[in-house]
Amino acid sequence: MTPMDIFKISAVVCIMCSSQIALAADKLQEADVVVYGDAAGGVTAAVQACRMGKKTILVSQYGHLGGMSSSGLGFSDIGNPAILGGLSREFYHRVYQHYQNDAAWDQELRSGFKHGGQGTAALDPKTELASVFEPKVAEAVFDAMVKEAGVKVIKGRLDLAHGVEKSGSRISAIRIEGGMTVKGKMFIDASYEADLLAAAGVSFTLGRESNAKYGEQGNGITGPKGGNQLPKGIDAYVTKGDASSGLLPGVNPDMGGAVGDGDNRLQAYCYRMVLTEVPANRVPVAKPEGYDPAAYEILFRAIEAGQKGGFFKFSMVPNRKTDSNNTEGISCDWIGGNYGKDWNWATLSHVEREALAAKHRDWQLGLVWTLQNHPRVPEAIRKSVAEWGLAKDEFKDNHHWPYNLYVREARRMVSDFVMTENHCKRKLPVEDPVGMGAYTLDSHNVQRFALDGVVRNEGDIQSKLGGKPYGISYRSIVPRVGECENLLVPWALSASHIAFGSIRMEPVFMVLGQSAATAACLAIDAGSAVQAVPYKDLRARLMKDDQRLE
Repeated sequence: MTPMDIFKISAVVCIMCSSQIALAADKLQEADVVVYGDAAGGVTAAVQACRMGKKTILVSQYGHLGGMSSSGLGFSDIGNPAILGGLSREFYHRVYQHYQNDAAWDQELRSGFKHGGQGTAALDPKTELASVFEPKVAEAVFDAMVKEAGVKVIKGRLDLAHGVEKSGSRISAIRIEGGMTVKGKMFIDASYEADLLAAAGVSFTLGRESNAKYGEQGNGITGPKGGNQLPKGIDAYVTKGDASSGLLPGVNPDMGGAVGDGDNRLQAYCYRMVLTEVPANRVPVAKPEGYDPAAYEILFRAIEAGQKGGFFKFSMVPNRKTDSNNTEGISCDWIGGNYGKDWNWATLSHVEREALAAKHRDWQLGLVWTLQNHPRVPEAIRKSVAEWGLAKDEFKDNHHWPYNLYVREARRMVSDFVMTENHCKRKLPVEDPVGMGAYTLDSHNVQRFALDGVVRNEGDIQSKLGGKPYGISYRSIVPRVGECENLLVPWALSASHIAFGSIRMEPVFMVLGQSAATAACLAIDAGSAVQAVPYKDLRARLMKDDQRLE
């Protein structure tokens, strides 16, 4: 398949989806398997269900398939390519094939791309897998997989107030904003927020458990240790040295508990910016509307304290583009911007999330603009980032900005089996694996607080697993027995905060999406609850489809 073929398919899928949406408006839709959520794991779930002969509907909240994998996260967190099988491997293989064609390289020569991936080769001729890629390529591959499988895609968002119809412990239908009803036999919640799970009355949690709850070491409040820490000596007060002037924006008066205690705070979100320094493909970063330099006071003080770089990453993907993620103590993460005293990202309405996502966008655009233009930033730093701008050929219908905010964590299901760091470290067994993870136990910072009048970050954890894969339990992706017998949850699964920090990676999401759909189809065939699917039967089908379970 040539690059041109991929983009032709993507265009056809967009036209097809638009026509389906128009025909489906305000009408009843029915399928065997209904997947809510257009992220990578939602795509693999829908494709697998179709390949197993089930009529499948994929409800797309954004109208663009792939979630973070097509919204800037092109520097994949695989951990160990041995975990990739089935549809996850197929995705990364298709991307690899795309970049074998010279026509795919329009901003640089294929021979000139010498960059590595994150712990694995970027374009590996041995495995024929790509771990780095452009967002538009990822989206085109997802579109092609969906079209080939015959998945019906409907654009819409769950009605958060009246989104689920249940009959006993089974979901009979979901309601989409605008009045559409979608009936199904099995449902898969592939959303980052776990909106369907919550609307179905399934148990969930938010925030960090205490270390004591599951006998862990990396959960709960961490204290001001860890990476991505601020330089020492940044005064916490609006007027330096004057506590009466109040704390800087986003700084808490204390940690809110002792090290190891649990809390309800969420690790920080950001957008994975796609930047380029190629003049013909570069869109300059403009000052955001409502820009307030006071929002960057910690940045200015970090620079004054000696920080000279590391304000965002320059992880290179093909065609001279970046996956620019958070790095260091003051960067793309808007720490504390996804929760408040009586709210968090998951509790907001769709409209409220859109507004908050826009604030995250403006924070990051303002960060780049500040580093490029503000007089309080030394000339050497301004020059070092001056040549970078947004990629003109990405996210063309969204002002060249990614579609998805990186919701690193929101609701997490609480089921009869909870994945913990002890399972990830293989100290406890997993007897019914439906996929594997291998990435670092990872949490971004959760808050900023004042310690002896100085600003410190809190919550960052990067605990490496040495690339050793661990199994992820089938019981962790299905609700408790009796709560809901026809729902599977491949991303917001039953896991502690720190275990989730490894499992949540996009490659694993694709793996678990396929496994969830396989179980859904087996449950339909047997007329059983998802909790009653015999593991031996599920395992046999997963192995047949080349899933990697051990």
